[in-house]
Amino acid sequence: MAILKLGVDDSGRGPVIGPMILAGCLIDENTEEQLKKLGVKDSKQLTQKRREYLARIIREKAISYKIFKVIPERIDQYKEKGLKLNELEAEMAARIINEINDGKNKILVALDCPSTTRSNWRDYLITKIKHLQNLEIYCDHKAESKYISVAAASVLAKCAREREMQKIREKYGDEAGSGYSSDPLTQKFLLKYAEKYKEHGIFRKSWETYKKAMGTIGQRTLNL
Repeated sequence: MAILKLGVDDSGRGPVIGPMILAGCLIDENTEEQLKKLGVKDSKQLTQKRREYLARIIREKAISYKIFKVIPERIDQYKEKGLKLNELEAEMAARIINEINDGKNKILVALDCPSTTRSNWRDYLITKIKHLQNLEIYCDHKAESKYISVAAASVLAKCAREREMQKIREKYGDEAGSGYSSDPLTQKFLLKYAEKYKEHGIFRKSWETYKKAMGTIGQRTLNL
């Protein structure tokens, strides 16, 4: 029985603007070697042009792949319930595994673990997986640098996240930036539009960065 490799990774966990993306990529050992030779690696180490090129090849050669988008509103709702982003990511990762796993082949599943405690996150993840009998599951920090399957998923997730941000920039202007709180463009965008676009579904309102921006806007209004 062939052993297949399934990698799962995310993009956009931390930004205050835009969705979080999770991707899963199922490959065989031959494809794994081909992708390795092509230079598939952690998407953060690749240019956007190179990522897009490799993403096309990954989609063509993968046995299966899934890309899920988690919109800001869902992230906020999850946090309002007192749940953690790590739990949401585990549930989405399990959904990817459940949709790809047909139970016919042994699958080595590798995931980039978002939690500092790998065993606890893995234990929670397993409770959400429907069929475990043919799976061997590894949760590692920086898994995208250890497993080609995870690196491939990383590339798919990063490209999907960038496409979502491009849609936002096309609609709201380039000053939306990358969506990350550390981005000066994004910081200025928040201070300018956090109130105006608060119902447009682009902001993670549960983020401290957003709350501080709204507080600054409110204080500025009071001082007028």
